Amino acid sequence: MAEKKPKKLSGIERSAVLLLTIGEEDAGEIMRHMSPKEVQAVGEAMATIGGVSKEQVAEILENFAESIEEQTSLGVGSEDYLRKVLTNALGEEKAGALIDRILMGRNSKGLDALKWMEPRAVADIIRLEHPQIIAIVLSYLEPDRAADVLSALPENMRVDVVMRIASLDGIQPSAINELDDMLEQQFSGNSENIKTSSVGGLKTAANIMNYLEPGTESEIMEYVKESDIEMAEGIQDLMFVFDNLIDIDDRGIQVLLRETSSDILITALKGADEDVKEKVFKNMSKRAGEMLRDDLESKGPVKISDVENAQKEVLSIARRLADSGEINLKSSDEYI
Repeated sequence: MAEKKPKKLSGIERSAVLLLTIGEEDAGEIMRHMSPKEVQAVGEAMATIGGVSKEQVAEILENFAESIEEQTSLGVGSEDYLRKVLTNALGEEKAGALIDRILMGRNSKGLDALKWMEPRAVADIIRLEHPQIIAIVLSYLEPDRAADVLSALPENMRVDVVMRIASLDGIQPSAINELDDMLEQQFSGNSENIKTSSVGGLKTAANIMNYLEPGTESEIMEYVKESDIEMAEGIQDLMFVFDNLIDIDDRGIQVLLRETSSDILITALKGADEDVKEKVFKNMSKRAGEMLRDDLESKGPVKISDVENAQKEVLSIARRLADSGEINLKSSDEYI
């Protein structure tokens, strides 16, 4: 009988194996620098992972050791070394926030506390602050959490806040220190010194908009267009919407389809362009594709809100897969 081939581990699972191997104290120190979202993802993987062979553990440790050896800190600045190691391990976009927290000396206890609170509670804390302060806070949160907080704010504040986020181009140390002190007074402990950080900008605004409910997103974008058409176009260019699925390579679409329930997929495709539908059919077996076509035809009319919510669900799955390194949301044509 042929020996059963061990399952391929995702990036998050490999990280979980590494943390389980290095011991509680060191693993805890590493996780202290992760965002709540990252802690949850890696923690769930650590709790559920099984069937990992000794060979796989050895290979993960060997790869990690090689990465460290290849990027020795001798002869280069410690900042460059740490930046290279983190970028190599996590990817440029994911490493950015972690690099900010470590290299830029950010120990913002007041701000960090918000990351672990319920979105509505965060909204209650910041709703009476100046919109610029609110923009800084939302830029500091994970995009999906920031979107939930934005949705919980009064409607008449949302457009102003989004435009301020898109206009941010770095934060002065004094502004961050003031904000952290203010929030720290509502919690406990002493605020630490904070150095400048590159938060905000069009990309941050686009990421937050991606996680808003369709109706809220459309309403805010309409107001932004009326106030600043160039900014609105910049945000839209950076948003990942359902039609952008056509830019994912075939392997990525196949991974996405395996993670998406048929009911959600059928509803989402009811409102999709033909090009997107063909992209999906093309990456299914002939029989599965024919069955999906039949299901779409027999589905009948569907509420626009249901279609939009289903598409948001598919996009949420796509972003999760992209965060774990399993798919790439950008067109393969952009790479060599």
